[in-house]
Amino acid sequence: MSSQHDASLRHRSPPGASSPSQQSAPMATQAAGTTSPKVAADEKAPTATKSLPQTPNTSFSPLTIAGLFLLSFIGFYATFTAPSDDVESLSKMKGVDKLVGTALLLNNAVANAIGLPTRPAKPQKGEFGKLPPMGFNSWNAFRCDISEEKFLVAADKLLELGLEKLGYDYVNIDDCWSTHERDPNTGRLVPDPIKFPDGIKGTADKIHSRGLKFGIYGTAGEETCAHYPASLGHETLDAQTWADWGVDFLKYDNCGVPDSWKDPYSYYPEDWYGTYENQTGGPAAPLDYDWSKSLQAERFYRMRDAIKKTGREMYYSLCNWGHGHSERWARQAGAASWRMWGDIVPQWEGKKEWSWGFMPIVNYASFFAEYTDFYGHNDFDMLEVGNGNLTDAETRTHFALWAGLKSPLLIGTPLDQIEAKDLAVLKNKEIVAFNQDPVYGASILPFKWGINPAWTWNQTHPAEFYSGQSVKGINVFVMNTLDVSTTKSFTFEEVPGLRKYGEYEVKDLWTGKKLGVYHGAWRGEVEAHDTRVLLFTEKGGKHPHKGKLPKPAIWKKKPISTVWPLPKGGKE
Repeated sequence: MSSQHDASLRHRSPPGASSPSQQSAPMATQAAGTTSPKVAADEKAPTATKSLPQTPNTSFSPLTIAGLFLLSFIGFYATFTAPSDDVESLSKMKGVDKLVGTALLLNNAVANAIGLPTRPAKPQKGEFGKLPPMGFNSWNAFRCDISEEKFLVAADKLLELGLEKLGYDYVNIDDCWSTHERDPNTGRLVPDPIKFPDGIKGTADKIHSRGLKFGIYGTAGEETCAHYPASLGHETLDAQTWADWGVDFLKYDNCGVPDSWKDPYSYYPEDWYGTYENQTGGPAAPLDYDWSKSLQAERFYRMRDAIKKTGREMYYSLCNWGHGHSERWARQAGAASWRMWGDIVPQWEGKKEWSWGFMPIVNYASFFAEYTDFYGHNDFDMLEVGNGNLTDAETRTHFALWAGLKSPLLIGTPLDQIEAKDLAVLKNKEIVAFNQDPVYGASILPFKWGINPAWTWNQTHPAEFYSGQSVKGINVFVMNTLDVSTTKSFTFEEVPGLRKYGEYEVKDLWTGKKLGVYHGAWRGEVEAHDTRVLLFTEKGGKHPHKGKLPKPAIWKKKPISTVWPLPKGGKE
């Protein structure tokens, strides 16, 4: 029997959706023996007591005295200007952690004093969640074999390897961080005391002291995918708990969904085949079915409301694997990103247990890429760079397409063991810059399929030609799905933003080399399973098309089942 939708497996659960008339869902019964006391609103942490350093009974030169005075001033400045929670966190730290935290506060104080930006740079008002998140997540690297030490190592490596400077600034705990029972008195989730001896707040404080952000994991069901307590029916209490701990990012999964939350229809992306569905979780929904009113969506609306009540800003990342067409309603659920497919595995194609190789994911992405823009991003799962037996070309394709599709870039390999060649992929500044572009938020879109006709569903040979816009110019991604090197080509007429008979300078973003001026078309060699990433500019470097790009010409024949809202009178 297929394990694709087995509720006992990681990232699989019973389906959930509802009829259009169901506007709300019944409250799930609370676990026996637990209570949900009213939690007080966040309190501001007290400012640490400040005192002048004692001067030793020693004579000093005027220069030394001036230096000591400056350091004392900076110390005062750091304490007074630092956020109160940073000061409180620092007061509780010991040893190396305290040194790191002190150094960061001093660094920020000096920067503030002389007018330089501090690190980490916080988003401007209204920009939280505007760009895809970047950082580290534990699941692909460690599964349930986690501990505070591993997260602190990851945090330190983000800094030491220069990754944080590129934007990799989240350190996120995935499943398996709690005990198997809630606190019998408060009903709160309890951190595993062996894995996290200082509690989750203690770990969060240490991550924050390094200038990084901290994320945690929960589930919109009765138990997590690894069978730990989950948050359905406990949304308010759990959101407040995470806020009290200083959580900046919530990955909210989809396991352990009880039968009472099932919908009359089913939509699993894996059961959609481009022109028809063969849903295994229940009957397929009518084409015009509004999934935003489903029980599937309601479970995630509840955590949206709970987070809002805390008053703390958290990046809300839905992980419901694209069930119930999450791309249609996830923004309404308050999410800044939403999973579009099942779990990833480090292999080129095919499936392993309940996880999928790259090509099936890319195949699906090619049909739904346009749902991404600022403040809302399709999530094609965490990165596998550095894992498995991928070829260098396959690693490049994986990273290039995830970056181009504006998927979150969350590293999933042990950073203290990463090879230089894989680190170089993660640190490609120009490809990362496309993912994090501050002006153009849209994903790359397919403009040509390549091996197959446009809009062919094929999990081995999906669309191979994609383009998008950045502050630098027009970017084109050319993938080779064949097992041998081959020559690929396209005309400028096919690429939105380029003129049919135009002349453009072309740069290879993997090598950083300028390839020369091309007239009307591009043609080049692409290694097996590799992806060329090209930047097109006018001669002299001018941007070819700064306005909004038109959709590729092939959009005229896009399957209507991938379009929402449905056009009036639309039929497949």
